[in-house]
Amino acid sequence: MKEISCKLLVIGAGPGGYICAIRAGQLGVDTVIVEAGKPGGTCLNVGCIPSKALIHAAEEFEKVAHMAGGKSPLGISVSAPVLDLGKTIAWKDGIVSRLNSGVAGLLKKAGVKTVHGWAMFRDGKTVEVETETGSQVIRAETIVIATGSAPVELPFLPFGGPVISSTEALALSVVPKKLAVVGGGYIGLELGMAFAKMGAEVTVVEALPRVLAQYDAELTRPVVKRLAALGVEVMTEAKAKGLSTKGDALLVETADGKNTKVSADKILVTVGRKPVTEGWGLDQIDLDMSGKFIRIDDQCRTSMRGIFAIGDVTGEPMLAHRAMAQGEMVAEIVAGHKRNWDKRAIPAVCFTDPELVTVGLSPEEAKAQGEIKIGLFPFAANGRAMTKLGEDGFVRVVARADNHLVLGIQAVGQGVSELSAAFGLALEMGARLEDIAGTIHAHPTQGEGFQEAALKALGHALHI
Repeated sequence: MKEISCKLLVIGAGPGGYICAIRAGQLGVDTVIVEAGKPGGTCLNVGCIPSKALIHAAEEFEKVAHMAGGKSPLGISVSAPVLDLGKTIAWKDGIVSRLNSGVAGLLKKAGVKTVHGWAMFRDGKTVEVETETGSQVIRAETIVIATGSAPVELPFLPFGGPVISSTEALALSVVPKKLAVVGGGYIGLELGMAFAKMGAEVTVVEALPRVLAQYDAELTRPVVKRLAALGVEVMTEAKAKGLSTKGDALLVETADGKNTKVSADKILVTVGRKPVTEGWGLDQIDLDMSGKFIRIDDQCRTSMRGIFAIGDVTGEPMLAHRAMAQGEMVAEIVAGHKRNWDKRAIPAVCFTDPELVTVGLSPEEAKAQGEIKIGLFPFAANGRAMTKLGEDGFVRVVARADNHLVLGIQAVGQGVSELSAAFGLALEMGARLEDIAGTIHAHPTQGEGFQEAALKALGHALHI
């Protein structure tokens, strides 16, 4: 049995883990990272990146189909398009492969040793890794747990056959004729809308009174409108009950208590994600938990000295960029730097059509803290949005009434994910309404909506 020692051991090469290892390597820390799969974790391999590739392909296909139907106001006419999903998936896989290689190269460049296999804790300083060439024991001064999360499986709809998770949905070779989506959160709607654009007949089954319940109703209204335009049937206050005997339909209890069947070739279950806390020897160490997550402090330290935890395994929000920021911070702490988690806000993006962006407090959350000002600017009054056929949506700014400190920013619209950096920067730097209103925004851009929303909150909007 081989044995190696290092100063830092990172378990999991997802966004949090590989960033932690790379930064530690840059700082001269002797670092080893262990990963059973390909570098990049869920996000790169079966999550963020491949889903956005599929969403983009669906958008392009729908644009051409719209033109073929003679409905384009741009005056463009083409023949009816044909989608070869196999080629689309191969293109997506090519992007993932390039990024896999890129991460592996960055780890090597930083001097990080990569061990391929599954890590199991022996104690708080030692893990055993089953590799292709046998067992490898790794002893480390400090260990970072970055094991990530996995799709939640429903006991009455276990994955297999027609029942799939987002992982399998991103690897389908043909577009399902009929797709049932269980769960109307961001994953279900992102993929459901994409498959609807590619020609699938999509039904969304959501147990709550409305889809995207984590966002306020005003923000999600344009998405609900778009779902209807795409022909997606949305069943709210409806509960999935299981698979039909023949396996060709989803059994559903409707809002009025009646039982019905939703015909489906595939049933996509997207009811959330759970932390991966099993299978790597959690029982061999003594970590305090916060529910199903590992409890951490503002430096990502666990209850055991010398063990940190980052990313999805530590709780909400389960976002890759949160894990990355945590990983970078932990690497610097291990290297002796003074760091702690003092982020004001973490942007969240939902890649539906139109897209959603939120950062900081919602209007309701802000109201609970005191009197506020709200400025909302519609993209229907934005020249760039008009030229992109993207007039649905708006930018909204929420600020304190007394000193105009910005507490939250939200947007819904075509391509607004790219505004998330500006929104996050504004909150991180403690911007006031006057700071945003006084910043010159390039014309014509959708970003002007950000400035106009601040002006509206101040009482002197210029373009509405």
